[in-house]
Amino acid sequence: MDVKDKVVVITGGAGGLGFAMAREFAAQGAKLALIDVDQDKLERACADIGDSTEVQGYAFDITDEEDVVAGFKFILEDFGQVNVLVNNAGILYDGMLVKAKEGKVTDRMSFEQFQAVINVNLTGSFLCGREAAAAMIESEQAGVIVNISSLAKAGNIGQTNYSASKAGVAAMSVGWAKELARYNIRSAAVAPGVIETEMTAAMKPEALARLEKMVPVGRLGQAEEIASTVRFIVENDYVNGRVFEIDGGIRI
Repeated sequence: MDVKDKVVVITGGAGGLGFAMAREFAAQGAKLALIDVDQDKLERACADIGDSTEVQGYAFDITDEEDVVAGFKFILEDFGQVNVLVNNAGILYDGMLVKAKEGKVTDRMSFEQFQAVINVNLTGSFLCGREAAAAMIESEQAGVIVNISSLAKAGNIGQTNYSASKAGVAAMSVGWAKELARYNIRSAAVAPGVIETEMTAAMKPEALARLEKMVPVGRLGQAEEIASTVRFIVENDYVNGRVFEIDGGIRI
């Protein structure tokens, strides 16, 4: 798909990986619909990109079905079509499943802690994917849905909730590829490894150094490297139903 003048919707588009993707697609002449819960951050992101392409921000909660349905209706009304969705929005809320000392359980991952991550990472991706597919079909457009998974989809200590959500996202990507091909809609996923973000920047230097040594290429990934992978998926019409692990060779 040539992205020039195509409408690209990005969840979590006001910062981090989402904003890097927004800049990547803006540079190719795509029109952008950025979704984020942070209204102020969203306005700043749109202002930063606004001189290079048409961009509009939509502040709503992707875990709320009514918000998502209404939000995509507004996007379709504003742009007349939807061509690409990048399901990027996600959260971390790490913790051990249980903690015990001397044979006595001292702590458990709460249901709220588990469900909060599932709601954003998995349910939010489902809702946005469903409404984007509907918008693509109703606007009679070829489409691409790219879900952002994680290397943690294989399972990671202290990330029961996050790993489960990202494994689900990867599985949905494959299922959607098979379901939606009849409507000329492709689906794939990107599973990043450890990427340089605000979260990693806040780590203690010694912890960050240990993390970098774990990556065979000897450094953290850059947001732009994930953005270019997403662009590749969108532009290559023979990519469908695959999960791309962009991780510098690290394995969990």
